[in-house]
Amino acid sequence: MNGKVVKSLREAIELSGLKSGMSVSFHHHLRNGDYTLNMVMDEIAALGIKDLTLNASSIFDTHAPLEEHIQNHVVRKINTNYMSAGLGHRISEGLMEEPVDFRTHGGRPRDISLGITPIDVAFIAAPAADCAGNCSGKVGPSACGSLGYAFPDAMYAKKVVVITDNLMPYPLRGWSIPEIYVDYVVEVDAIGNPQGIVSGTTKITRDPVGLIMAETAVKVIQHSGLLKDGFSFQTGAGGASLAAAQFLKEIMVRDKIRGSFASGGITGYLVDMLNAGCFESLMDVQCFDLKAVESIRTNPAHQEISAMQYASPAAASAVVDKLDVVILGATEIDTNFNVNVHTDSNGYIMGGSGGHSDTAAGAKLSMIIAPLFRARLPIVTDRVSCISTPGRDIDVLVTQRGVAVNPKNQELMQRLKDGGLPVVDINELKEIAERITGKPQKKTRAGRTVANVIYRDGNVIDTIKSV
Repeated sequence: MNGKVVKSLREAIELSGLKSGMSVSFHHHLRNGDYTLNMVMDEIAALGIKDLTLNASSIFDTHAPLEEHIQNHVVRKINTNYMSAGLGHRISEGLMEEPVDFRTHGGRPRDISLGITPIDVAFIAAPAADCAGNCSGKVGPSACGSLGYAFPDAMYAKKVVVITDNLMPYPLRGWSIPEIYVDYVVEVDAIGNPQGIVSGTTKITRDPVGLIMAETAVKVIQHSGLLKDGFSFQTGAGGASLAAAQFLKEIMVRDKIRGSFASGGITGYLVDMLNAGCFESLMDVQCFDLKAVESIRTNPAHQEISAMQYASPAAASAVVDKLDVVILGATEIDTNFNVNVHTDSNGYIMGGSGGHSDTAAGAKLSMIIAPLFRARLPIVTDRVSCISTPGRDIDVLVTQRGVAVNPKNQELMQRLKDGGLPVVDINELKEIAERITGKPQKKTRAGRTVANVIYRDGNVIDTIKSV
């Protein structure tokens, strides 16, 4: 029973009807271990297809060969939620004629579902699939866990090609994406290296400054009044954020607080919290490490969700809108609490919103953890070089030298003061940093636009200029 299985990637591309000027999409669940995007784009280039729009949920350093496809006009336009520094630096230097459109993890499925960014052919890397295209990320040699970011691509693309290195008998048990959306299935030697899933820091910091910030962050949560039965939580995979999760776990276990869920990109530390009884469930759009992959495979309380259910403002409801607390990072934050996670201090692209602004908008308490300065550059500035998340959605900045509360949240400010936390004005934090580092020279935002930063509602909230 061959079903939809075709002999080669080239045959699948030809059968899909892909032509020059169309759009193709990819998901990023294999992160820096992904082979599929490069494999597909090389085959497309060999077929002489050009001027494509590439819609990838994220782009990592492993996707460096895209530079050649851009130079050769195979790729004309990029839509993405995140771009690491490798290709990001080249884009900042003016590699592309058309600006990159950066969306959020919720904005991307919103715009796909509304037909704003239509997809002609979606290529879905699947660690396990059967001949009809039922597929999953939970099993197989390249297991990556949740396939949450691939759901909108499967549901709304005109044609869907599943690429797998683990073709299993029909019907695949425990599928994530069902056969009803899939047109073709291709078996290849390898879709990626699962070790590359762990492509950032997913270890608790040992840095004393990071530990101080993590401890302070947990005290903010305690005094906010939100830490009680039914509590819901999300944190990133940075070292200080993971330390905060560890401290939070100790308090929840000690005080027998039973939360409802933790969400987002799931790490082994959140798995530990689930197993310790801190939460009823994990709502997983992406696994950040192999411990999370093992958990989603074996624990029914660890649930896979689509990017739409996670964060789309076009969905009837979304998980981010039920969050009590989210802990986030920042490259820069300004005195109006606007946050930059797209560019570095020199204005080069090295990131993207991902779920940053989605969770900040949805959570009752949106907290930034960041050191007061990095590499002798202050983190707090008069105006961030790029607005990724607007200040209206941020409640608290936690640094090693004090806690700044957005003036819009006077009740929280009073709660933290009453709890004895070192609450200071954000302008004071800026002055403290500048006394240590000196006042940095303000860079002019000149040059042509190389990227648009599109908020989750579809509006452009900032642009990134060439360096």
